[in-house]
Amino acid sequence: MATCFWLRSCGAQRLGSTFPGCRLRPRAGGLVPASRPAPGPAQLRGYAGGLAGLSAALLRTDSFVGGRWLPAAATFPVQDPASGAALGMVADCGVREARAAVRAAYEAFCSWREVSAKERSSLLRKWYNLMIQNKDDLARIITAESGKPLKEAHGEILYSAFFLEWFSEEARRVYGDIIYTPAKDRRALVLKQPIGVAAVITPWNFPSAMITRKVGAALAAGCTVVVKPAEDTPFSALALAEVNQGFLLDLDPLLLASQAGIPSGVYNVIPCSRKNAKEVGEAICTDHLVSKISFTGSTTTGKILLHHAANSVKRVSMELGGLAPFIVFDSANVDQAVAGAMASKFRNTGQTCVCSNQFLVQRGIHDAFVKAFAEAMKKNLRVGNGFEEGTTQGPLINEKAVEKVEKQVNDAVSKGATIVTGGKRHQLGKNFFEPTLLCNVTQDMLCTHEETFGPLAPVIKFNTEEEAIAIANAADVGLAGYFYSQDPAQIWRVAEQLEVGMVGVNEGLISSVECPFGGVKQSGLGREGSKYGIDEYLELKFFFLASSSGMCSCSSSNNSSLVSSSGTTCRSSSMSSSSTPRLKLFAVSTTALLVFATSLSLANPLKSRMNLLSVFFQMSFIRSLVTSPQAQARVLMES
Repeated sequence: MATCFWLRSCGAQRLGSTFPGCRLRPRAGGLVPASRPAPGPAQLRGYAGGLAGLSAALLRTDSFVGGRWLPAAATFPVQDPASGAALGMVADCGVREARAAVRAAYEAFCSWREVSAKERSSLLRKWYNLMIQNKDDLARIITAESGKPLKEAHGEILYSAFFLEWFSEEARRVYGDIIYTPAKDRRALVLKQPIGVAAVITPWNFPSAMITRKVGAALAAGCTVVVKPAEDTPFSALALAEVNQGFLLDLDPLLLASQAGIPSGVYNVIPCSRKNAKEVGEAICTDHLVSKISFTGSTTTGKILLHHAANSVKRVSMELGGLAPFIVFDSANVDQAVAGAMASKFRNTGQTCVCSNQFLVQRGIHDAFVKAFAEAMKKNLRVGNGFEEGTTQGPLINEKAVEKVEKQVNDAVSKGATIVTGGKRHQLGKNFFEPTLLCNVTQDMLCTHEETFGPLAPVIKFNTEEEAIAIANAADVGLAGYFYSQDPAQIWRVAEQLEVGMVGVNEGLISSVECPFGGVKQSGLGREGSKYGIDEYLELKFFFLASSSGMCSCSSSNNSSLVSSSGTTCRSSSMSSSSTPRLKLFAVSTTALLVFATSLSLANPLKSRMNLLSVFFQMSFIRSLVTSPQAQARVLMES
């Protein structure tokens, strides 16, 4: 029976010896032995057996659809990238399960959209609280299935939870508009309404944060979601469903006493294997009940999903690949630039979409930067299992990722690049690669125009600011970019000229829940996080409203009171002929006052608001003097 390296290092017992002759089955009160024997943890269903030391309630392996945990006809293995050991068998959903999840989400949407913003806000806030309460277990799940160092995994859980907190607050700030039209008895109103069911497809490198960044916004807006997590990291998505479900059950009687309860199907998760990923993705993206697609992943896959969305004209937001430049100008502080380079390049072992992919260093500072960068890498980077104390660089996600880094290094060396440090697979195992620094890199090498997603830092020497900007903007993608300079004028020039969606100026870490995340060119569409993120899940609806007084039908034959369509009482529309001169006097007087106020405001702009308020008061006073009671009623109704 396969056992993870980190389990052995922690002295954890094998599940086979812990529960001899039985397997686990979920019950309302927890885990109970089943009557049938099973060969080992690879056969466990309902809960995973390969993550010892964690809360069993969070280790789900079935799909989560319509508020229920549902098995699939087949399963697929999830492996620890550090050791290759199986962590558990997870439900391998297909097209049928995907369609069922969409239907459940749509049925839930019909009622969820009517839940008040305050209640949705409270739900997301409670979900945030539960994530914080379970942060240690959730972080260990991330490290186990992605290999990310445990310290970084803890950081991701906080980052992930903060999106729920943020959108719990944004849920109550979805405002519309009132537009004043040329017609005085007409108004135009703009509402923001939830778009519908959202298909959410997430990557493996941030298996928790990429879900909450999308789902938090969707739920806050009043949408429901179907999440298809990456096949390498499904446990995090399923753990979030468990936390969410536990919250819903606890809160129904208290928070939603006046309603039937939060509908099942608001949050659905359908894991699947790499073999089924294409057809499952197509199924949810082409389903007519899905109104929105949100995807984070490669540009290639994004283009395929865009094609699916085009056939039914679905709303789409995508965060795709990048080729982030990291520019160091002669005026930069070398130590500060090196610290930023370390943070930007080697977070999650270089496996983030905003990692610096190519380092452009100006000739005057080049040698000093390369030397300091190499020393910092040797001193601060430690390759190892993510659960081991002091590890900063875990494994790459799989063998294919290692082969890509190896290919880029070999290509660069064959074309004249020099290896300063690293350059080969690490002795720990097949998914580990040494942090690598290359110099004498040229633009014809693979590493300069192909996203690496690994611990490789190629350095290109440049001469002028114009040359650096030209190299950085040559890419057909534009997600993030970084540069270091102490020249204020240069900072403004370069920040505005870089063709990317996000710029770090003298800073290597730029992600924050409060800031809009997204790119330009082929790096995606739309923005996530920030106050703009919720707009991706809202539709604008405009409607034209006529004043009820315009539709009031009053008798001309008598002066009896009539009730308008709005329920207000009005007098006969006929007016005394004596009121006409008074109305003319009112018009002349108010015109004179407005001209006087305008001249005063031009002479002294600071007093313009006070002048206008005074004019409006005088207009009201004159109207009361010069109009008859019947005219006053008519003017009030038309105002």
